[in-house]
This record gives sequence, structure tokens and C-alpha cells, in this order.
Amino acid sequence: MQEIHTNESTMAQHDLYDDHSLTHEELKYREHTERAAHFIKIDLFRSAREEFKAALVYKPGDEKCLLGITGMNANIQRDKKIVLVVAPIVLAIIAAIAIFA
Repeated sequence: MQEIHTNESTMAQHDLYDDHSLTHEELKYREHTERAAHFIKIDLFRSAREEFKAALVYKPGDEKCLLGITGMNANIQRDKKIVLVVAPIVLAIIAAIAIFA
């Protein structure tokens, strides 16, 4: 007997489009905001920010998207600071290993 595996993202897409009462704009808005949520779960803040921006095309001035963009900007800035602190330390360790090896 063959086992059937379902793909969660495919199921989510079907759920997204099952509500036939939504307009095209509402569907696209929901698609972009749900995609942003998925990107946030895996720390892809730039991609999430772009999805929130795309959702604003369908709901201009939407508070959820504007707050999402602000939050993603803060996360991106935080990550930049971490890289600026960690990168020199890693380079110093590599240099020390190269010198003393």
C-alpha cells in the first residue's frame, strides 16, 4: 500500500484560496503577509520586509504591514551590529591561528 504524504505549504496555499468570498486584493494581501510570517520564522528579515511592502500595495497604509516593516528594520539593524562585532573577533582568531600554527 502506498503512503500519501501531504506538503504543508501546499495545504496552506489551498487554505489560502478556499475562501471564495475574498477579493483578489484581499487574497494577495493575505498571501504576502503569510509569506512574511514564514520568512520571520526562519530569520529572513529582509525577505519578510519585502513581503510586507508587497502587501501594502493591496492594503495601503495597513497598520500590520507598517509595524511589520518597522520590526524587520529593527531586526536587520540588530543583525548588522552582531556581524560588526563578531566578524573582527573571528578574523582575529583566524589570524592568531595562522601566526602561531
